[in-house]
Amino acid sequence: MQTLAKLTKQFGRFGRALCLLGLGLSVTLSMGAGDQQARFNDLGHKMMCHCGCGQILLECNHVGCQDSERMRGELTVGLDRGDNDDLILQSFVQKYGATVLAAPMITTFDKVSWIVPALAFFTGMLLLVLIVRLWRNRPVAVPVAAGIPQAEVDHFREQARQETEL
Repeated sequence: MQTLAKLTKQFGRFGRALCLLGLGLSVTLSMGAGDQQARFNDLGHKMMCHCGCGQILLECNHVGCQDSERMRGELTVGLDRGDNDDLILQSFVQKYGATVLAAPMITTFDKVSWIVPALAFFTGMLLLVLIVRLWRNRPVAVPVAAGIPQAEVDHFREQARQETEL
């Protein structure tokens, strides 16, 4: 409380508002942090049952499904050990493979594999537009009969016409 009084003296209303904002933020972020059942539900819905039913782990409705019971037990053990969510998911991926995840994890390679093709497409389109503009705006070379008399040019044209007739 002394810190709040010092902030209020030093910064006035701004200091008090800043302190209250920090307190509200910390309370909001810590809500449900220790709720094991919420974490169990969250993680259980991020994984698939390994029995081949194609259902979410916590929604596997096979009577006496050995796989879902074993996996739920492993999930509970991981939560009781205090492992974080990523570590639990990674342990399931190592044991059962990437197909255990209901949605794939987003890694750096995944981001790159989505960004690079789009980037290559737009770069190619930009280069295509630039090349077409350069071709359209290039100066056209006009043949100049510099230094050749017009009578000689007419003679060559007439000769070309005669030689190309069938």
